[in-house]
Formats: sequence, C-alpha cells, structure tokens
Amino acid sequence: MTTTSSTFRIGGDLEVGRLGFGAMHLPTEPADARETAVAVARRAVELGVTLIDTAHMYGEGANEELLAEALYPYADGLLVTTKVGITRSEASGEWQLNGRPDALRAEVDHALRRLRVERIELLQLHRLDPETSLAEQLGALRELRDAGKVGRIGLSEVSVDELNRAREVVDIASVQNRYNVLDREHEPVLDACAAAGIAFLPWRTVAWGSSGDTAEIATVANELGATPTQVVLAWLLGHSPVMLPIPGTARLAHLEENVAAGGLRLSPGQRARLDGLSKPG
Repeated sequence: MTTTSSTFRIGGDLEVGRLGFGAMHLPTEPADARETAVAVARRAVELGVTLIDTAHMYGEGANEELLAEALYPYADGLLVTTKVGITRSEASGEWQLNGRPDALRAEVDHALRRLRVERIELLQLHRLDPETSLAEQLGALRELRDAGKVGRIGLSEVSVDELNRAREVVDIASVQNRYNVLDREHEPVLDACAAAGIAFLPWRTVAWGSSGDTAEIATVANELGATPTQVVLAWLLGHSPVMLPIPGTARLAHLEENVAAGGLRLSPGQRARLDGLSKPG
C-alpha cells in the first residue's frame, strides 16, 4: 500500500504531520547535554514536526519538563503527547505497571504541571496493568477526559483483543506499538487501527536484522541516494495511511536526516523488495 498524505487527524479532528519525533532519547543532564537536547527539540519544530511523544517514565517526568523548557509557549498546531501507567515502586525503586485510578489521576496532574498546559490533547496508557481491571484503568482516563484534563485517549503495546475490549469502554484515538520493516509482529493491530481510523504510532522504527536484510535496505538506500534510516522511515509512511512514525534522536544531524525521510518516495519495486523482508507475526 502507498499513500502520499503528509497529515493525519488523530481522533478524527486533531491534525498532525505524519512524521513525528520521539523525545525519549533527549538527555536532561549534564548541563551541556541538556542544552543540546533543548536545541534538538526546538529544531524539530522548526523543521515542521507537529507531533512530539514523551512519557512520565522518561526520567520520572524530567523529559516532560525538558520539552516545556524548550518549547513553551507551544506553537499553534503542535501536539505534545505523553504517557502514564508506569511508576516507580516506593518499596523497591523499580519501575512497575500501575493502572490504579488514583495513580493515573496523579500522573496526569503531574504531567499537566510539567508540560505547563491545562489539557493533554492526547494521553496514552503506557501499558495495561494486569493487576487492575481494564474498566477501572480506562474508566479513570475517561473521567479525566470528561473533566477536560485530557482530550483523547490512546494505548500502547496492546493486542487486537485488548484494543477491541478497550474500545467498549472508551473511544481510542491512537495505539503505540513496536513496529518496523523487520519486525511486524503487530501487523494485525495495525490492520485493526486502519479499519477503525485509529492512529498507529510505531516505536523502535529503525531496527536491523540479519546481514542479508540489512544489505537489501542498504541497496535500496544506495539506489535512492538516501540513508538506510530514511528508507525504513519512508517505508513506514507508505505502508499505511494511519502510520505516524516517531523516530527519536539526541543529535541534530540525525533529526534532520529523519525529517527529510518524509520527502523520500520508494518505487513499487523497491517497496515490494522491502515488503519481503519480514512476515507479519
């Protein structure tokens, strides 16, 4: 499948560019690294990126604070989406799934403060907590939406069955699952999202498999005068109209390389060769 649309309306109304930016890799310290991270975030917006992904888990909110420092007041049309549902255990200090309503409400309040906004336009549940019922987790997010603190609700790392059950509780605007040209385990989830008009935000967008697979990607890159990273991002953008890749980097050169992939066009033959690198899971 190929598509030339450069934008997508999340939830049917929130328009963003289809090639976003994942902020997970932006360092918040030491000071010189933080200064570079701020510059990368600002450059992403200058280059036209309108979707930036962060999460409470990225530095216990430090990543959210970094983005606010770099980008607030936010440009018109810029979406900064964050994720909740993973917290540190007070007893062990280890990260753990936590979908209890009180914990989700507290994380959202913290995110609002750190991002300096009154409403999070897209809030994603980082993982489903098996110790808390789906109705309780999504019910809490629905209440936050109804209260005006959240605009739209998304999920991360879910199966088709989990997505279907979640949609019985609340409208789902996005799904963020691991996916790339060599790892298509979640192809059925992508298909379900496409059928329902749900945004699919793949993470780990660039991954290399066997040397033969890598060689095929490198060959296509050489044919196009592009980099392998640009080729796999272009493949994602053309694979489904609901695909919104969010490649991340802490380097300005890599950021500009990634954004330039939005203008790369694969021929039908090149796309067919890349299609053959992996089978859906």
